[in-house]
Amino acid sequence: MSSRGNVILSTKFHEEKSGLKSSLKWILFVSRRFAHVDRKGSSAVTATLASLGICFGVMTLITVISVMNGFQRSFIDAIMEITSCHLRVSAISESDRAPFEDYCGADKNITSFFPFYEAQSLIVGGDGRESATMIRAVPPTLHQTDAGFQKELKMYAGGFDLSSPNSIVIGSRLANSLHVRLGSNVNLFALSGGNDVELFSSDRVFTVTGVFHTGESTINSSYAFISMDDGKKYFGSEAPVQYGIKVAENAPVMHEKDKISKKFPDIKIQSWQDYNRAFFRALKVEKNMLMFLVFLIFVVVAINIFNGMRRMVYERREEISILSAFGGKKSEIQSIFIMQGFLTGFLGAVPGCILGLLCSVRMDSIFTLMSKITYYCNLFFAMLFDPRSGEFVRSNSMFLVYARIPPRIYFHEVLLITFFGIFSALLASWSASRGVLKMTVAEVMRDE
Repeated sequence: MSSRGNVILSTKFHEEKSGLKSSLKWILFVSRRFAHVDRKGSSAVTATLASLGICFGVMTLITVISVMNGFQRSFIDAIMEITSCHLRVSAISESDRAPFEDYCGADKNITSFFPFYEAQSLIVGGDGRESATMIRAVPPTLHQTDAGFQKELKMYAGGFDLSSPNSIVIGSRLANSLHVRLGSNVNLFALSGGNDVELFSSDRVFTVTGVFHTGESTINSSYAFISMDDGKKYFGSEAPVQYGIKVAENAPVMHEKDKISKKFPDIKIQSWQDYNRAFFRALKVEKNMLMFLVFLIFVVVAINIFNGMRRMVYERREEISILSAFGGKKSEIQSIFIMQGFLTGFLGAVPGCILGLLCSVRMDSIFTLMSKITYYCNLFFAMLFDPRSGEFVRSNSMFLVYARIPPRIYFHEVLLITFFGIFSALLASWSASRGVLKMTVAEVMRDE
């Protein structure tokens, strides 16, 4: 039977039923008939390419965003657990310190809190190499008592040992720039502090007892830790005591901040968003720009769907006029083409979502494979053009670094990307099928 005959027969189904349910069944029936007739035509090729475009767009965006979240989360976790904490308290008086510590110890939402001193220093290694460093004086047992601190601050050499006087634990990149190792001596040559502290001194000599590494390169290159007793000794009597507070994962940080501010109105308290505002704003802009660039894939696919649907509407103008003559509403006829756009988007977005999640979960294997592929390609061309240089070919170590960073998958982002893939196809189909509302039966028949 011809396609026109199939469409005419489908109108009987429309005449026998009424209401929203029957109208939806009729739309689905006619849409399936159109899709069946066009299975081998140019419209089928256009729909297949459009679904593939949405599939790869959704897959790429989910994978890229998950990897980006992994990178950003590694920075954020290191910053929150080591340097800024969730909340930082300063300007606390001696009379408030004991009640404040009791309050933090009794609050179930606070998982950890500790006092610390902080000062800037110009640290000098044994061979005269120097580097600007942030010196933080913390309790010697912090690495054992704070699980988050211990998780993010991995000991590269030695241990987090501040039990002996004038012991210091420094970052891996800082140790490399100063050319120091375990047991080496460093001097805090210049040190900011109170009026009772000398700005320059060659007597502040510390012994390196540990070298640490974190997921944030800035911490590795510019942070060092000493004990609280050494902090009191070298930072001066006017050095302000600060507190780092970490809250439970399911506890709202701002709510805890408001509670502490009401309980102790004289203190100064900052959240991690306030303390690192510029850094996290830069991360947010970077992520938004990346999403915008990948979203352009959907724009290209939507234009393709729009052009294909407009051609389909034009090719189906005779069937449209017959459906109208047999009582089909123009809004229902338009819904037929919108339904086809929905199916195009759905058949592309759902497989793309599944593939994107699979790629994100196995990203370590993908980066390892990419490392091997680039290594063997470089080795092949080296042996082809200059065999003597083959022994100097090495694999790209950055791929192995990326492989060790676990991607972070957020459900709301995956849902938004999948929905946008379907929505772009729906919007293109709706816009292209608006021409159905302008057609009249007499005009089409006259043209025929």
